[in-house]
Amino acid sequence: MRRADVASLLRPGLRVTIKPNLVVARPASGGATTHPEIVEGAVRYLRACGVDDITIAEGSWVGADTARAFEACGYAALAKKYGVTLVDTKHDKAVSVKNPYLEGMKICESAVSADFIINVPVLKGHCQTGMTCCLKNMKGLIPDSEKRRYHSAGLDRPIAALATVVKPQLHIVDSICGDLDFEEGGNPVVSNRILLGFDAVLLDSYCAPLIGYRPDDIGHLRLAKEFGAGSYAGPSTQVIEMNADKKPTAGRTRSGANKEHSAGAGARRYAGMIDEDGACSACYAALVYALSHTGGAAAKRLSQSGGAGKIKVGQGFAGKTLKGLGSGNCTSGCEAYVKGCPPSALDIMEFLNGVRH
Repeated sequence: MRRADVASLLRPGLRVTIKPNLVVARPASGGATTHPEIVEGAVRYLRACGVDDITIAEGSWVGADTARAFEACGYAALAKKYGVTLVDTKHDKAVSVKNPYLEGMKICESAVSADFIINVPVLKGHCQTGMTCCLKNMKGLIPDSEKRRYHSAGLDRPIAALATVVKPQLHIVDSICGDLDFEEGGNPVVSNRILLGFDAVLLDSYCAPLIGYRPDDIGHLRLAKEFGAGSYAGPSTQVIEMNADKKPTAGRTRSGANKEHSAGAGARRYAGMIDEDGACSACYAALVYALSHTGGAAAKRLSQSGGAGKIKVGQGFAGKTLKGLGSGNCTSGCEAYVKGCPPSALDIMEFLNGVRH
C-alpha cells in the first residue's frame, strides 16, 4: 500500500468500508475466503494514516450465516483486537439506485454511505461464472433478495451493472490459495500472491489468464468493460512486482504445517503430470490451473514429448539440457517450454494445446 501511495487518497474522518469474501464459514486455507491477515494489514495501514472509522462489511451467500463466517474466518477476533465494526449486510438497510443496465437495483447502505471502499476478494474459480475476483465480490454488498434476482437473471449482466454503481477505491486481491474451480473452497491451489490496484476491470482482466481464462471468457467482466466500468489490462499497463527475490517455493509450501491445505487438493490431483524441482508457488499454481483446463489434450501432448509423460517446472532445472516439456524460464533447456516467470495458466494451456511453442 505504501508503494502504491494509498495514503494520498486517505484523510482523517473518512468512513472506510472493507469488503472481504466470506461466502462461507470456512478458514482461508480452504481456498474460499479472504485471509484475515490481509485485512488486518489494511486496518493497520488505515490507522497509521489517521483513519479511525473502519467497518468490515459482508453478507455470506444466501442460506449461510455471516456471523458464523465472521467467527470461523477470524474476523470477530480481528474486530475485537482493533475496535473496528462488523456489519452483516444481510441485516443492512437496502437503498434503491437507478441504473440503466438493471432496473430496480438495490444496494446495502454500508456501500452507499462509505467514503472509501477497500475490496479484498479471493481470486478463485467459480462453478457458474468461471472466475470470481474483484467484480463478483461486490455481490456481498447487496441484499439477499437481490442475490436471488441476480442468479435468476444469469449473474453476468447484474454483476456488470453493479460495477457501474459500486466502485471501490482500492482492490487487494487475495491470491494466496484460491480454489481451483468452486467458490465454496475445498480445492485450494497455493500461489502465494497478493495483487493491488485501483480498477476492478483491469485487475480482473489481468487475473483471468493467471487461472486459465481470457478476459472475454468471463461474461460479467466483458460486460463491465462494455458498460464503461473500467478497462482491460494491456501492453501499456504498468505492473510493479515486489519481493521478486523472495518467492516461496512450491516444495517448501507443500511441506508446511497445514499440510492438508498447503498443497491443495487441486495441486495433488495433477501431481502425477508434474516433475517439480524447486518451483515457485505461483509458477506451480499456474501449471495446476492449466492442467485442470486442458485435461486430455495435456496428457496427449505429454505422452508424445519423450519426457516420461511429465512437464518440468522449477529452479532446479535451470541451466540443464532436458528432454520433454517445461513450464517457465527455468526450464528453457527442455526440448520445448513455455516462457514466463511465471507464465500464466492461459499461456501454458495454449502451449499444451499446441497453439504456440
